[in-house]
Amino acid sequence: MKQPSKARARAQIREPQRLDPSERESIIAREAVSFFAEHGFGGQTRELAKRLGITQPLLYRYFPSKEALIERVYQEVFVGRWKPSWEKIITDRSVPLKARLIHFYRDYAEVILTYEWIRLFMFAGLRDLGLNARYLKMLRERAFENVIEEIRAEYGRPSTGDLPATVLEIEMVWGLHAAIFYLGVRKFIYSMPLETDVNSIIDAKVTTFLGGIRSILPAKVAANSAT
Repeated sequence: MKQPSKARARAQIREPQRLDPSERESIIAREAVSFFAEHGFGGQTRELAKRLGITQPLLYRYFPSKEALIERVYQEVFVGRWKPSWEKIITDRSVPLKARLIHFYRDYAEVILTYEWIRLFMFAGLRDLGLNARYLKMLRERAFENVIEEIRAEYGRPSTGDLPATVLEIEMVWGLHAAIFYLGVRKFIYSMPLETDVNSIIDAKVTTFLGGIRSILPAKVAANSAT
């Protein structure tokens, strides 16, 4: 079998690989995640295209605007990495409440305490892109409301279906969540290494949270308080 000449072999190496459109779109999206995490959402698409080894017009063939590309990044990182199983973990009353919250926050931390997630979330907030508000609304509906409902059930307090979550209850859960998020800020924004493992910190924060939350819960209903 005749071997190709060296010049022809080099040309074959230099020739851009022909990719399936869906595969190329996924490659662009993945690289956009890394690019914006590094440079912020002010990063130029021409630089992203250069990094990908493609032309800017080709990039816009897959994503017609920078806004469309940013939306894909949001879907990939913030929506796509949300696990529906987290809601089941929080609400599974066959497991003690403290164990459920520790399980949820340990698993959640593995997803969000990454270079890409933390930096993208911070950059999105600084650019006021509206992504943070959308994500935090999802977080409140899928996690915070469930956490408050389960805490109330644990301490015999009215269901949130009968008495909506109070501002103080929401703030307490925000405090726990923000304390865990801040671990990522320290590491990926401030470049401050943690002095102990994340799971130990989460366990301590959940324990402290449960120790103080009871004082701001609504009063027990009369039927439950009678002895």
